[in-house]
Amino acid sequence: MQAGPDWRQSLAGRVALVTGAASGIGRAIALELGRWGARVAVADIDDAGAIETVAQLGAQGSEGLAVPVDVTDYAAVQRAFAFVRAQWGPVDVLVNAAGWDTPERFVDSAPATWERVLAVNLKGVIHTTHVALPAMLERRYGRIVNIASDAGRVGSSGEAVYSAAKGGVIAFTKTIARETARQGITVNCVCPGPTETPLLARFTAANPGLVEALRRAIPMGRLGQPADIAPAVAFLASDGAAFITGQTLSVSGGLTMS
Repeated sequence: MQAGPDWRQSLAGRVALVTGAASGIGRAIALELGRWGARVAVADIDDAGAIETVAQLGAQGSEGLAVPVDVTDYAAVQRAFAFVRAQWGPVDVLVNAAGWDTPERFVDSAPATWERVLAVNLKGVIHTTHVALPAMLERRYGRIVNIASDAGRVGSSGEAVYSAAKGGVIAFTKTIARETARQGITVNCVCPGPTETPLLARFTAANPGLVEALRRAIPMGRLGQPADIAPAVAFLASDGAAFITGQTLSVSGGLTMS
């Protein structure tokens, strides 16, 4: 029986930029893309974490580049993409994994918190996409994968503005997918469910029982790991997903089904 195509080969030598890649889900995605043969720009405000991710890429035989960037700063995003282009050429694959939140009831929250949540989780995606698209459109090739959250699909208590931001990412993904489909660009969204990351640790610190409650609610009986999210992203970035665009995929152990 003839084996099917190895879609991993389609990422060999591609330039990928992953935001939020200094830790958690972003780091796992960077490492997975590296295993698929991509050259990975590790873009994060956490310089030390980015350097560590690059070291891990090197240890597995992949090529990495630490790129300091604050995604809330449009000019900084422009500089980051220019830096990557000077080193490796234009970005072929953009993964927006940078995120931030703080758990609290909406009535107890403050405008300064709303602004930061929206700036990192929504405006950051808008900034990087706006900077990445011209070169993708020029070459009629590009893959964009945005990391949203199941909170953006069904809501999440204690995360009102975060849920709103992630819902905005989902809607933004669909619109950019429509605008760029005829130019050979795909734009998709991955929504992790509860995943063991530093963000979740902050969320559950004041309520340790929440972790066990989440485990019971997830049909597969466990929380997600960053490594559970990464293969879905790599697939959507590969030519195996060349006819998939504007889609939202939950990776949640069955917690969210659609």
